[in-house]
Amino acid sequence: MDSVEKKISFSPIAYTRYLKGLKKCHSMFREGKVLESLAVKSWQIAEGNTTISSKAFFLEGQLERITGTAYTDDPFKEMHGGFEIEHAPTRAYKLKETWMINGFLYKGLHSFRLHPAFQISKKMNYFPKVLMNTEIDHAALYSTSEGNQYFGLWLTDDCANYALASAEGTPVTSNIIPYSHMEEYESFLEMNPIRTNAAYLKNAVLFDDNWGNNENKHLRFAANRAKLLARFPANSHPGVFILRRNSGISRVMLNELEIAEQLREKYGFKIVDVTQNTASEILAACSGAKVLIGIEGSHLFHGLMMLEPGSSVLVLQPPTRFSAVIKNTTDMENINYSFVVGIQKEENFYIDLEEVERTLSLLRL
Repeated sequence: MDSVEKKISFSPIAYTRYLKGLKKCHSMFREGKVLESLAVKSWQIAEGNTTISSKAFFLEGQLERITGTAYTDDPFKEMHGGFEIEHAPTRAYKLKETWMINGFLYKGLHSFRLHPAFQISKKMNYFPKVLMNTEIDHAALYSTSEGNQYFGLWLTDDCANYALASAEGTPVTSNIIPYSHMEEYESFLEMNPIRTNAAYLKNAVLFDDNWGNNENKHLRFAANRAKLLARFPANSHPGVFILRRNSGISRVMLNELEIAEQLREKYGFKIVDVTQNTASEILAACSGAKVLIGIEGSHLFHGLMMLEPGSSVLVLQPPTRFSAVIKNTTDMENINYSFVVGIQKEENFYIDLEEVERTLSLLRL
C-alpha cells in the first residue's frame, strides 16, 4: 500500500458544487464511457463472456399475480430463462489530479457521486471543506453509489471490487458507513481501506464492468465466500429464514414470522433477524444451508454469500414490487432460484404456506 501524506492543501473546487451548471454529476456506477473520456490511461482487467439464463422454479399462476416490478423489465422472460446474457469486460481507468470531497469525486467539469443523496446530506455541511489534509499518490476506488445504497450490491459488487483495488493501489472509500453490518464484513473479508472525507488523489484508478457478472467477478465473489466459510464452517442443514422486518425499503409481509416459525417446526429451518442479529450470527446460521428463504431484498445477500453451488434460494415476492436482481447472483454462482408471489392485502401482502411447501418440493426434485 502506498504511503499517505498528511498536509494542508487549498481546494477551491470544493465550492463549485454549489455553482449551478458548472458540474456534470454522475453516479459512481456504470460510467465507463465518461471515465474513458477523462482517463489518461484505461485497460481491460478481465474479458467479458456470455452465459445462458437459467429457468427459475415456480408454481403455475405465480407470474400472473405481479402488478409492479423493481429493476426488472420483463419478469416473464427473466423467470423462464433460456436466453443469452452478455457480461461486459471489467475495465480500469486512471485519472490524474482528482479531488474526493464529502462523498463526491471531482475531475474537471465532472463530479461522481459515491453515495445516494440522502446519505450525503446527513454528513455534509452546507459549505464543503476547503482544507485538504490527505494526499494519496496511487488511490484505487472500489465503492459505487449503487453499492452504498443497496447492501446486497455492496456485498456482491463493491466487496468483489476490493481485490481489484488492492492490486492497483491504495484502496480508498468515503468515511460514510451506510450499513450496520459493514465493519464486521470488512474484518471478515480482510478489507482495510483508507476512509476519508477530503483528499487530493494524485493518481486515481476506478473500475467498471457495466454491472456484468463475468467469470473474473465470479472468481472474486467465490474467493470472498471461501473466506467467510473458513470463518463460519458448518454441517449441512435444511435451511435458514432471514427475517427482514421493517428494514430497508418498506415491503411488509403480514405473516413473515408465522411462515418462518412453521418452516422451523416442520422442516428444521433456522431463523435469524437482520434487524437484531450481528453479521457473525447471521453467517453462522446460513453456513451449510441447503435453502435460503426470505422476503425479496438486500438482507438475503447475507445468506447468498454463504450458499454453495447446487443450493437454493426461495424469494418471497411482494406482488407490487417483483424484483429479479437476486437472480443475477444465483445464476453466476450456480444456485437454484425460486419464488412465491404474495397475495395483496391493502398496502401489504401475505404468503401462502402451502405454496411455499410446494415450491420447496420443486427444488428437491
